[in-house]
Amino acid sequence: MESTLDDTTLSTISLLEARLRRVEHILYGQGDAPAIPHPEPAASSLESLERRFYVLLGNIKVYGELMKIHKTQPTLFHPPSTDQPPIDLSPEAIRATVIAAAASFPATASSLTSVSDCPIPDPSQSASLAALIPRMRGIEATQLAQEVEMAELRMRSEAVISSWYEHGVLSASRFVADVEGQVEKVERQVRRAEKQQEAAEAL
Repeated sequence: MESTLDDTTLSTISLLEARLRRVEHILYGQGDAPAIPHPEPAASSLESLERRFYVLLGNIKVYGELMKIHKTQPTLFHPPSTDQPPIDLSPEAIRATVIAAAASFPATASSLTSVSDCPIPDPSQSASLAALIPRMRGIEATQLAQEVEMAELRMRSEAVISSWYEHGVLSASRFVADVEGQVEKVERQVRRAEKQQEAAEAL
């Protein structure tokens, strides 16, 4: 009996070592050629495997985080069987859950029936739509080129309007202002001459 247990232990350790070698090969590539196995105590083999495993966890942080999650949430990696109800729910709670959801069963069944009754589109229509993809891509490229051209035309239009405003409208405004200033100056001189003439006639 003890010999059978030892054989089982050694076989398990050999399988674990083979898996660990496979993981190391995937991560690090081809390593050294496997040495000829020598019989050694099971405790030493297990200790060597644990040491190599922890080195692997230290080098690959993702594996370390997965081990932490496995310790805190083991059901994520080994979910309970769906054939058995959760052990943390009493039969009354399970019954209440089923009764509460019973009203949605007919609606769900009707939705599934309507989905199954939906006709499948004609494959020729899908093929014709797929054949239009190159043309649609060409139209999209044309639209992008037109948008670029419109942006350039918009910039050129803004430059033309700005130049017209600066050299046309502003220049005309300055000319009119200069003319008005000269006219006002002449009017002042005329009024001054008239006053002088009136004063001379009064004497």
